[in-house]
Amino acid sequence: MFIARCPLILASASPRRQEYLTRLGLTFRIMPATIDETPEPGESPSAFARRMAATKAGQIGDAHPEACVIGADTVVTLDRRIFGKPRDHEEALTMLMALQGQTHEVITGFALVARSRNIEEVDAVTTLVTFGVFAETILRAYVDSDEPMDKAGAYGIQGIGSFLVQSLTGSCSNVVGLPVHAVVQSLLTHGLLNGG
Repeated sequence: MFIARCPLILASASPRRQEYLTRLGLTFRIMPATIDETPEPGESPSAFARRMAATKAGQIGDAHPEACVIGADTVVTLDRRIFGKPRDHEEALTMLMALQGQTHEVITGFALVARSRNIEEVDAVTTLVTFGVFAETILRAYVDSDEPMDKAGAYGIQGIGSFLVQSLTGSCSNVVGLPVHAVVQSLLTHGLLNGG
């Protein structure tokens, strides 16, 4: 459907992000960036997500100046606390217990870097997600499925974890890991994409 006007690189190993770009008909290379993903003291979740996306895209963009590089980073946050990927099953359960019955924010920072064209754009999209309330036994059974283990906030809205979500306000693809509408608009604005 879309054709990139320069070599496209996704600076992420996320299969969800890869799937979204593939669905758009785009051909791209996958080159995950290796960076320190530690929040700075006092850094807001939105600033952290933007900085991570910009750092990822910048690292790969520096090595491949002829390419258009997309970087992204998704954080789940409640009351300014960042919920990253759980270290183990107990931490996953603790996260889910804290999020249930609450409305949290899912923020995906995304960056577009094309060094040879002097393009560097960084933005973020926020989606509000409200969880229902479930017994601990149900949440533990979900954790035991292992689906939460590689996901920020310990749930996957595109998988089994969809049962947790009572309501959603904003971009659904943003919660999965890539605000597709915003990314496509950015690529089109910079003349890096053609409709085909």
